[in-house]
Amino acid sequence: MKKVLVTAVALTMLVGGYLSFTTVDKEAAQAVAGKQNYKANVYVAGMGGHFAVADVTIDPNNSEAPITVNNLGMLNIGGKSHPTHDGRIDANDRNIMFWSTYRPDEDGNLHVGKSDLKTGRVLVDVALPPDERATWTGANYCGSGQSENYFMPVYMGDEGYIDVFAKDDLAHTQRVFFDDLGYKSGEYTFAHGTNTPDMKHFLLSLNLTPDGHTKFTGNTQLILLDMKALEEGKIKKVAEATITGKPRDASGGTITFRQYFTEDGKYLFQSGADRGYIIDAKTLEVKQVASPLPGEAHDMMPTPDGKYAIFTLREKVFSAADEGTVTDGTLALYDVQARQIVGDSASVCLACHQNFGKAGSAVLCGMDANFM
Repeated sequence: MKKVLVTAVALTMLVGGYLSFTTVDKEAAQAVAGKQNYKANVYVAGMGGHFAVADVTIDPNNSEAPITVNNLGMLNIGGKSHPTHDGRIDANDRNIMFWSTYRPDEDGNLHVGKSDLKTGRVLVDVALPPDERATWTGANYCGSGQSENYFMPVYMGDEGYIDVFAKDDLAHTQRVFFDDLGYKSGEYTFAHGTNTPDMKHFLLSLNLTPDGHTKFTGNTQLILLDMKALEEGKIKKVAEATITGKPRDASGGTITFRQYFTEDGKYLFQSGADRGYIIDAKTLEVKQVASPLPGEAHDMMPTPDGKYAIFTLREKVFSAADEGTVTDGTLALYDVQARQIVGDSASVCLACHQNFGKAGSAVLCGMDANFM
């Protein structure tokens, strides 16, 4: 059973819906050993319309508890009307984060916005309905990428598309469907994507469902697109490949979600529910499969040197408050060279919810981070 590693002792409300609470001793997590430590502020998307803000220390030398949550807070983007799976920190300004919402609000609109990470203030919030071509709206925005001047969230519904928004005012400039790639509505499910570090390309992932929407085969199509063409509302394919997994059944299976490239652009770290993939970014060939995992993986982010991956997991845990098993949102560390998860995962959702006296599951999805 996973340990909850948050040792919070106080909870303080700050300006703009920005909350934080701190641990007893930050220095206790600093290991003096052979492997490099990392510190980061991790922003984890939540269905409550906020991001968990986790100040973490990552110590691969600690074989039992490699991720320590030093501080845990909340970045509110709108509450119940703004459930989110998606956050992307601006490559031009690491104090700004773009986000999009997963479900429509009570007026039927989705939201795309950006927040100031220093103050927690929402700077821009644009409302817009799902496209009229969307016949299934059970899931909406989740993955996203960016270029120098544009933010590009990906629509997960049926049928899917990539939207293009100007970064300065979030004016909606383009909407690109996947017809020109040869994929029709219902033949794929849960589109995701992100940009390469040099922003020259956009990686699109499609769960292949040729027998019908949500009938997951475990296979995913990876398609590398030209970024400049995408900014102009066009599809220009550069490369593509199919990666394979386990067909979805009652015991689970492979469904690909969010992804990240390593900072050097050599590898793609792709989450896949029951596994993670490490993929050669040039050939799109799978080099390593991370499995088994202690929970369902929805994002997979490399450390700056690419030696480790951080997973966001939906993990089944026992909750004393609920007197039973619930879903927690956790972070887990994966050692690329050793090809295994290191120690226990760390709670970034349930631990905070219980401080508010909230019972029930705490559902996360994507993340982004500022490493120090």
